[in-house]
Amino acid sequence: MTFPYSKEVLEHFRNPHNVGKMDDPDGKGLEGSAACGDMVAVYLKVNPDTLIIEDISFESYGCASNIATASIITELAKGKTLEDAKKITWKEAAEALGGLPPVKAHCSVLAVEGLRSAIRDYEEKHGMVVEDEPTDEEVVRRRLKHVMNPIKGLDIIRTELVMKIEINEGNVRVVIDLPSHHQFAAAIKEDIIEKLEALWDVESVTVDFIS
Repeated sequence: MTFPYSKEVLEHFRNPHNVGKMDDPDGKGLEGSAACGDMVAVYLKVNPDTLIIEDISFESYGCASNIATASIITELAKGKTLEDAKKITWKEAAEALGGLPPVKAHCSVLAVEGLRSAIRDYEEKHGMVVEDEPTDEEVVRRRLKHVMNPIKGLDIIRTELVMKIEINEGNVRVVIDLPSHHQFAAAIKEDIIEKLEALWDVESVTVDFIS
């Protein structure tokens, strides 16, 4: 199926701005899954004094709308403070691209969520997030909904890969229903640790597999 893309979408698709993985980013966010065809990773460099996004880049896998929206999001966010960048909406991104086919609207949502995830990563690393709830199983499960299962293209909660969650005095243990030698085991483990270790009251994260 083909869609009537605007000239702005086609321009950002053919010549995406700020594309590429960033070395040593101050903040990074990942939303979606390459396995299901749509994924966006966003990387930030932030001025610690002004909290202005001085540099931003992205990696994107998917259709023209996915790449184009990620490209325009970086343009909209660069030079803004973190607070202003948080206010960027998927509708604003779509409008800047001259509109998107309705079936592709989720692409702009994905890009915006990638940006917000990168901002939150920066804020958590710099103690800017005020947490008032202790880490419990529900908090862990919410975080794990952002860890993708490349086998199914959905998160590890919805695909029921998480067998057990244990929390004991700041130590979190997650058991995954995969063998440790599975091709995606290492990537899933790394993503789980990254998502959970930033929680304010978590001291350690252990990921175990069924064998």
